[in-house]
Amino acid sequence: MNKLFSVLVAVLLLSTSFIAQANEMNFPHLSTSGYGEVVATPDMAKFSVRVVEITMSAEQAKEKVDDVVTAFIKRLNEAGVSDDDIVSSNLYLTPQYHYPKEGKPELVGYRATRSVAVEVDELANLNQYLDIALEENINQIDDIQLKVRDEEKYQQQARMAAIKDAMQKAQSLASGFGRKLDGVWRIDYNARQVRPVMMKASAFSEDSAVNKSYQDSTITITDSVAVIYKLD
Repeated sequence: MNKLFSVLVAVLLLSTSFIAQANEMNFPHLSTSGYGEVVATPDMAKFSVRVVEITMSAEQAKEKVDDVVTAFIKRLNEAGVSDDDIVSSNLYLTPQYHYPKEGKPELVGYRATRSVAVEVDELANLNQYLDIALEENINQIDDIQLKVRDEEKYQQQARMAAIKDAMQKAQSLASGFGRKLDGVWRIDYNARQVRPVMMKASAFSEDSAVNKSYQDSTITITDSVAVIYKLD
């Protein structure tokens, strides 16, 4: 009974809210939305790589993975990458089993995994860092994210384009119906996030490491706004 009462109260409050909003808009009005986008050339990147080793003993698997990660980070430091731009994960160690059709599972080794994520301040250095990963026996690439340095600048440009679009639509609609805009009554806005360009690869090979297609990529930053105008 209490649950049913709570649902009824919630429905009543929601209905009351809609009625109140409708009463607030008992005047001539026009609802419109605007969309804006800006195309930017990426100048930064972030990539994530992984080293995976399978050996008969857990200790050996751990040692091999740790050695590769240590050597990789050292080479990155020598190339000018600071420790603040490098994040390495903890070791993940899992037993590997063979499952015969009959009989019990058989332990056949241990799989050790560690990941390293690297922030690249200058996109021109990305290929060099990927080459280092290849040379240091990193055997898997998870993703490459292409980004822009000054995201807020481009987001502001997209936002202003969305506002201009909404205003132009409102003025055109009002004029078409022989009316004039009489100020803004309400603005609804949810900030958009810049989505970096993602480049995926399931395995690290020499060809994928030297792939330079990211240099021709672009990032589209979008924004939108909804506006309710009063009409005279």
